[in-house]
Amino acid sequence: MPDHEVRLSDAEWQDRRDRHSERVNLVAAPYLERRSRGAKHPVQDFLFTYYSQKPGQLLRWHPGAGVVLPHTAAAERADWKYYRADDDGVRVDSRRFVHERREAVDFARLILSRTAARPAQFGCFGLHEWAMAYRSAVNGVRHEYLRLRLGATGTDDVVDGARLRCTHFDAFRFYAPEAEALNEYTPTRQTQRELEQPGCLHANMDLYKWAYKLTPLLASELVMDCFELSWRIREMDMRASPYDLSAWGYPPIRIETAAGKAEYVRLQRGFAEESQLLRMRLLHDLEQALAPVRARRRHVW
Repeated sequence: MPDHEVRLSDAEWQDRRDRHSERVNLVAAPYLERRSRGAKHPVQDFLFTYYSQKPGQLLRWHPGAGVVLPHTAAAERADWKYYRADDDGVRVDSRRFVHERREAVDFARLILSRTAARPAQFGCFGLHEWAMAYRSAVNGVRHEYLRLRLGATGTDDVVDGARLRCTHFDAFRFYAPEAEALNEYTPTRQTQRELEQPGCLHANMDLYKWAYKLTPLLASELVMDCFELSWRIREMDMRASPYDLSAWGYPPIRIETAAGKAEYVRLQRGFAEESQLLRMRLLHDLEQALAPVRARRRHVW
């Protein structure tokens, strides 16, 4: 076994798997129950409906690259992609993952590193959600079962009197057509690597996306750290939105007022700091996972 690998006992890997299952089910089980009834939740459904990772995929525990599991772990991983078993145990097949997912690995590293290196911007005040509901009398709203807190005209007035500075393509692409020209930037998928910055709530929620796209190279504990941060950011994102979520237990952040803007920035700064720490952990663990693959290539040459 190479020096960089860690071997887990039966008790160790099963305990980590069980703890992970408990952690995921705290949020996944209520979502699945709501879905079975056809019910919706404007905050707690988001990470399961917007992102492509399904609850069943999230429930699978992965130790991450560089960890060797005993053969008792082989049966449940028999049809899991990017695992291999040999006489020594069961491990993530990092070389195969990197070979087959090179584009995803390279893009994740690029986005994470470039975003981490940029200064955070704190002048958007969550107006992306308001821009999505702009001219709702004509366009309707994305969340048709929710009421606009200030009504359609009041929402339009906030957008008309604001400076829209959204840097995130996956928020900007949901803008109402009439709001697009009001935004200071015109984010595209091609400019994503140049615009994303660590003050952006959506860029920080996307840490979860980059983490699960690198599964199983990364340990599930790190993926869930990203998930839980994204969950809390989503709460803030919707509290600052134009929707009235008081019936759901979420008091508004009234970004149309000076006090609301100050509260938004305070929370935004805290999430930016947390996200930068997670972003660096993702980069560190990804580099650790890639190091043996690079070493093998150098050895071959």
